[in-house]
Amino acid sequence: MKRILIVDDHPLFREALHNAIQSVMPRVEIYESESIDNALQTLKTVGRFKLALLDLFMPDTNGFDGLLTLRKQFPKLPVMIVTGQEDRRLIKEAVNYGASGFIAKTASGEEISQAISEVLAGNVYIPEGYNNEQLDEVSQEREDLSRRLFSLTRQQLIVLRMLREGKLNKQIAYELGVGETTVKAHVSEILRKMNVVSRTQAVIEASKIDFDAILKQATSTSVQD
Repeated sequence: MKRILIVDDHPLFREALHNAIQSVMPRVEIYESESIDNALQTLKTVGRFKLALLDLFMPDTNGFDGLLTLRKQFPKLPVMIVTGQEDRRLIKEAVNYGASGFIAKTASGEEISQAISEVLAGNVYIPEGYNNEQLDEVSQEREDLSRRLFSLTRQQLIVLRMLREGKLNKQIAYELGVGETTVKAHVSEILRKMNVVSRTQAVIEASKIDFDAILKQATSTSVQD
């Protein structure tokens, strides 16, 4: 049985999404969360989900923080943004931050069903009118991010993974069996190669794509420390 999670603080819209999902997938388990915190708890306790539908603006989150939080903790989970604001800038940023789709709350049930089907098929869904040139631009930005991450050594990728877990330099040094000076040097190189100025920015960038897949691929190759 496939599972889909709806994350929205409006009960009526959760019901509308519930109906749209069932029209595409009659045999599906649908879970609902009214906050990011509740969504995280559901994802951790229930098990594997095929898709999360996320309202971009909720009381316990700000802007893309909710999306980045889900992408950071569950990088393999496709997340589709569902919001009342259909703005081209938001669409581009949402996809650039790792969203698998973007749909307006004003969309018809048929369009919502189509969007869900596209994302479940492994595609990125964007509303009509968002032209290919803009989508290509987003794809190019993701490719550039991938190249920057692949420029990191295996050890630097491991340090970046630990930064994403919220660990301090001394914790990273202890777990890797190295000195804090070595960790600081790795962090400096991570920031330089990723073209960012802070650890927070590095973590945000790494959350935009499937970082775990990049780490696994880099670890299995002959990347040197």
